[in-house]
Amino acid sequence: MTTTQPGPESQASSSSSSLKSRLAAVLPSGKPFHIYHVSTPPTRCDALCSPPPGQRPDRTYCEKHFLAVSIDRPATDYASGPTQKVLVLGVEIFIFTTARATTIFVAKADSTGYLHLLNLPAGTPSPIRLICATFVGFLVEHRRRRDVQFVISLFARAQSQYLFPGSADNKGKHVLDDRGLVKWWCRVLDPLLGDTVGGYLVIPGLDAYETRAFTPCGRSSKRSWTTDRHPLEKISPYTREFDWVPPRCLIPAYPDDPKSRFSRELDEEASNTRSFRTTGSWRSVGNLATFWEMMAFRQECSSGRLTGFIWVVYDDKEPKPESGQHNQPPQTPKKQQKQLTDITPSTTPRKLFPTERDKIGTEDEKKATAEKGKKNKKKKGQTKKLSGIVVARQPRIKIAQRNYLLDRPARTAYYSWGPAGRGDRIVSDTDYKRMSELLLHLDFSSIDKAAGSTRRWVSEVALGSPWGYAVMGEADYPPLQQPAPPTAATTAATIQRGPQQVNNLTGLVKRKRSESNAPTVSTEPKVLAAGLVRKKPKADDKST
Repeated sequence: MTTTQPGPESQASSSSSSLKSRLAAVLPSGKPFHIYHVSTPPTRCDALCSPPPGQRPDRTYCEKHFLAVSIDRPATDYASGPTQKVLVLGVEIFIFTTARATTIFVAKADSTGYLHLLNLPAGTPSPIRLICATFVGFLVEHRRRRDVQFVISLFARAQSQYLFPGSADNKGKHVLDDRGLVKWWCRVLDPLLGDTVGGYLVIPGLDAYETRAFTPCGRSSKRSWTTDRHPLEKISPYTREFDWVPPRCLIPAYPDDPKSRFSRELDEEASNTRSFRTTGSWRSVGNLATFWEMMAFRQECSSGRLTGFIWVVYDDKEPKPESGQHNQPPQTPKKQQKQLTDITPSTTPRKLFPTERDKIGTEDEKKATAEKGKKNKKKKGQTKKLSGIVVARQPRIKIAQRNYLLDRPARTAYYSWGPAGRGDRIVSDTDYKRMSELLLHLDFSSIDKAAGSTRRWVSEVALGSPWGYAVMGEADYPPLQQPAPPTAATTAATIQRGPQQVNNLTGLVKRKRSESNAPTVSTEPKVLAAGLVRKKPKADDKST
């Protein structure tokens, strides 16, 4: 008799319960939602930033998360049968980790437009915004490492559909414009900001004053957002290790990111130049200021729509008050000296604190190291010949289904993969790509097609087995107060108070002349009197 080992759903129950309780606390009361959380283990990937010339790229791992949310379709919309579910939201997040930094990149977020089926009362906050903010905060709590830099990054670009094909044809879908989308994401990430957490917003083509209008209102929010600069130099580990860093080493290569595409084009342009091989400098762009100026003229940033780059940077070093600081009078802060980045150095970037491996630079040491490597290869290549009786191995019969992805270490020097932050279903990177491709080939243009596409996607991701969990909202939001209609009591009170005094401005208004006061114009022809007519003399009168 074969037994089946419990799937990853039971092993990730702590993660599900934590996310479930978070979502239930913010979703509207009495409204059911169904949550499907898929994730992959940390997988080796390409480095986000290019290393300086002569240096190795950072060892990088990527952990992918996808959160899908569905609701129940009203029973009056279809014939009798099992309850039909319809997807209303999808969020895709990539977590890139190295030994020195952790970056959460919000890749895609899209809705189908069928959230109106819940008939939420007026004044209820958008469940889509609440779910996105809760999901990002959940990953921040379980993937943040101590004394390791933590960054949240995203690129806001308005588009009719991202994850759900055909959803743009749904008339109930409310698509935000470019300005509304940038403001929406700033409101989503604003609750994460604090004393040691700062937000950065850069909109190519707008100055700092114009960009400030996109940040949330409020004194604390305005103080936490920075719009006059970007944090690329602050979050890069190379700026703390080298005397100078070329701009291409400061720009991370996120998937489907316009600045990454522009950086690759500049690399191809300068790939054959000597300065690119020695210093890593571009040909036409010498610093990050020029890079952002040219980004404003790119097609993705200058096609008539605004695009926003948003970062949330966590700083673990909290400012400590000095002794006797409260007794000193306030002083004017010193003016910060700007770095001379307009002039690109002509030397290769050098480490400020070289290691023992970096100090090996003489030819003799290099030759000795190469000879040792050759000897080790020769020793490894020599294998002993096997002899004796061959013992046959017994075949191992598989009697249980097991997910070998869970055997990976939960914590290494390059990532932290605790069970509390894993998805409800853990899949490999190949299965994750297949799941994403399946979603992009479905149809959500109508409610019937969306229900069928939802059933197929949920079934094929779990290979026919049930998965996911239901969340019942518990948050009570006050409804939008509307002016009450006049009653008999309010009407009587108004009569007792008497008519209100109204400013009469009729004497100050210059009225237009009416047509009745205009002079009448007669239509009869004008005839001159007989005394006013001068006759021409005849020819006979002239001869006499």
